[in-house]
Amino acid sequence: MDKKLLKLLNKDCRTSLEELATMTGKTVEEVAAEIDALENEGIVRGYKAVIDWERVDDSYVSALIELKVTPKAGLGFEQIAKQVMKYPEVETVYLMSGGYDLCVIVKGKTFQGVAMFVAKELSTLESVTSTATHFVLRRYKELDVELCDGTTDDRGHYSF
Repeated sequence: MDKKLLKLLNKDCRTSLEELATMTGKTVEEVAAEIDALENEGIVRGYKAVIDWERVDDSYVSALIELKVTPKAGLGFEQIAKQVMKYPEVETVYLMSGGYDLCVIVKGKTFQGVAMFVAKELSTLESVTSTATHFVLRRYKELDVELCDGTTDDRGHYSF
């Protein structure tokens, strides 16, 4: 497995096979075959654009939700994680160490919509014992892509 190829794909998956071949010192055919193998082995899971949704849609809200969970005997956290990740509002689910068990990143149209999703859907799941919601106010960097363009934060400067 060529980690250099993986790093190049991770940085920009739209890089042409010809450019990838030049950067890795391989032929176009070798690069294409390696990418096919990486996809078939499940190492490359998909290709996705990083979109700054705040520039597209001003009614876009996301939040990080901390879930404390009672794991099921013999299943651990897998069952609840699989249940949570099926909701269309859920973008990301991580198993965590520390003060809570699952980190869930959700998206919605409004703060109230996200809050209602947490109250009516996530918090009512059988294994969930508590939730804590943290709304994202501004994204500076996501998936190694800087989203800042020099504009200032609207919240201003405060000192106490």
